[in-house]
Amino acid sequence: MDLTSVVILIVVVILLLTLARMSIRIVRQYEQGVLFRLGRVVGVRLPGLRFIIPVIDRLPLVSLRIVTMPIQSQGIITQDNVSVDISAVAYYRVVDAVKSVVAIENVAAAINQIAQTTLRKVVGRHSLDQTLSETERINSDIREILDALTLEWGVEVTLVELKDIQLPESMKRAMARQAEAEREKRAKIIAAEGESIAAAALGAASDIMMAHPLALQLRNLQSLVEIGVDKNTTVVFPAPLMSTIGELSAFLARENQAAQAAAPASATAIKAA
Repeated sequence: MDLTSVVILIVVVILLLTLARMSIRIVRQYEQGVLFRLGRVVGVRLPGLRFIIPVIDRLPLVSLRIVTMPIQSQGIITQDNVSVDISAVAYYRVVDAVKSVVAIENVAAAINQIAQTTLRKVVGRHSLDQTLSETERINSDIREILDALTLEWGVEVTLVELKDIQLPESMKRAMARQAEAEREKRAKIIAAEGESIAAAALGAASDIMMAHPLALQLRNLQSLVEIGVDKNTTVVFPAPLMSTIGELSAFLARENQAAQAAAPASATAIKAA
């Protein structure tokens, strides 16, 4: 074999290896391949080892995994004319590989742009209080709108979440004052309810003491004992003087009556003896 034949053989082998390399495609488990033959879609190739005709066929691979796409912060004016900066995150995946290649040029860029405009549109229909308190409903509304738009592209938006809401400093101070006033209102209401319960309890106690006058004196004496134990000081404790004198006079009268009743009984006992 001469030198020319050897060179030709080497060139043929290299050409065959190149064609074999160009004709072999490996589709991974999380991908699908869209087969184009002379510019026309002829089918979808599932995961595994696939062969194509070099130059004539083209097999772009489409990932079916869920993609996390951050939505950059958007300056939005709410329904009550408050300017806020809101960022979010969206999750989507390709469900139709053919549509994602044929219907749109760049799926990621298109979803990113439509997500930004949808975020501004949906949040702009809500007031600031609704935006802060009804995030679940806003997330659901954004996802439904995106899902309806991207379905024609073979893409399904699985989840949209508001990530961060930045308020102006003046609005933060106003909300802080509002929260402080709300806490003060609740504290005053609780204190008033406590005073009402205490007043009712004191009223019931006063009714009991009116029925038993000595109970008040016993309570006064108990208070004096407690104060004397806790504080080693001289305490001036005012007492109702006239009522005390009256009760003392009644006590002495009862004692005199008891003594007068006991004297005749003792005299009678002595005479009998």
